[in-house]
Amino acid sequence: MISRLAIEHGREVVLHFTIKLMDNSVADSTKVAGKPAKFRMGDGSLTENFEACLVGMKAGEQREFELAPEDAFGMPNKDNIYQVDTTKFGERPEVGQIFTFPQPDGIELPGIVRAVNDQFVTIDFNHPLAGQRVRFDVEIIAVNP
Repeated sequence: MISRLAIEHGREVVLHFTIKLMDNSVADSTKVAGKPAKFRMGDGSLTENFEACLVGMKAGEQREFELAPEDAFGMPNKDNIYQVDTTKFGERPEVGQIFTFPQPDGIELPGIVRAVNDQFVTIDFNHPLAGQRVRFDVEIIAVNP
């Protein structure tokens, strides 16, 4: 039996989502791997405006909504762009290539190569969708207390 609880603050939500860019291309989707996302409303993992679009929805419902960059993946931050000495790379990297960099806490942080010259490689650690207006297509699988 499907729970008829509505999404509200503090409830656990299980959902499938597809992120589409404004040209309708798909940037990401939980449906590809067949593994829905799970989070608790208000836990800080999603923006307030994203959560506001989900409030009141119930299991079995679908909705598509559009979010401005600051309500989705944020705006690019110039402080997240670094120059790394080319000698730190085995082979000359290519623009668009993604590298992971180990952090002191053990987490691997991905960065996208934005430029390469003889001396430096410019690495962008902003989210790849930062600065982009996106559409979310969500399908609510379950709402739990």
